[in-house]
Amino acid sequence: MEYDVRLLDPANEFIDSLPGKMQAKVYHTIDMLKEFGYQLKEPWSKTLRNAEGMKELRVKLASNICRLFYFHHKDKLYVVTSGYTKKRDKTDKREIERALRLMHEVLREEPQ
Repeated sequence: MEYDVRLLDPANEFIDSLPGKMQAKVYHTIDMLKEFGYQLKEPWSKTLRNAEGMKELRVKLASNICRLFYFHHKDKLYVVTSGYTKKRDKTDKREIERALRLMHEVLREEPQ
């Protein structure tokens, strides 16, 4: 089954800021989301606890780790809100809050 993935501007800007090999790995992971949708599991995708259905795409290249936040919007559409380079063991709460704000903006603009 094929799913659609919409990248918000903050997600595109984050991906554009990454080195070429990491960008390629991020796009490969997004392609996996397009192919598998809700069936995409760890190590590529994880549901965030206490985050209103927000999930993260998990991308690792050597010692570099980045996360992209996304949610299921409607039917076969996933929206990637933003991303960041992970430097600690725990996911940055400020980044989650930012992703949730972006999700709420999308939901206000386009009701499910």
